[in-house]
Amino acid sequence: MPIVFNESAGTISGISVGGLPNGIVDADMLATNAVTTAKIADDAVTDAKENLSGSLKAWINYDGYGNSIRASYNIASVTDNGTGDYTFFIDTDFSDVNYCWTGTSTTATGTEGIVRLIGFSSASSGASNAAHLADRTRVSVVLPSDNDLHDARQVMVQWIR
Repeated sequence: MPIVFNESAGTISGISVGGLPNGIVDADMLATNAVTTAKIADDAVTDAKENLSGSLKAWINYDGYGNSIRASYNIASVTDNGTGDYTFFIDTDFSDVNYCWTGTSTTATGTEGIVRLIGFSSASSGASNAAHLADRTRVSVVLPSDNDLHDARQVMVQWIR
């Protein structure tokens, strides 16, 4: 069957599904916004493809009593430096120290603690006392009632860049 172009009617006939040669339809031929969110399969977009400004870069839910990671994303390890004092090591380092983080914690009795940064440094990642680097963040858990360091049942931190 011949392919017929009817310019006045704006139609093409004589083409069956799969009838176009390879390379005929490419990215330039697709209509703007042709792919909607509903048409994207679950988990089809990888983190590397997101590349969003201000996107979540890492997070953790850490058990300060059991010294174990409950769940996390982009966290390599945690060091327990003592009572209420933790260093979180980022798996894939940030490109620089220009990121922000926030956190919260709870004790075994359910008392909410304040997660604080211990100092600030833009030193190289090899510095042993640096608290805010591209590959790690050192935090402390302090209860407002006594302003002392306390281990926490849950330490929850997220990093955004």
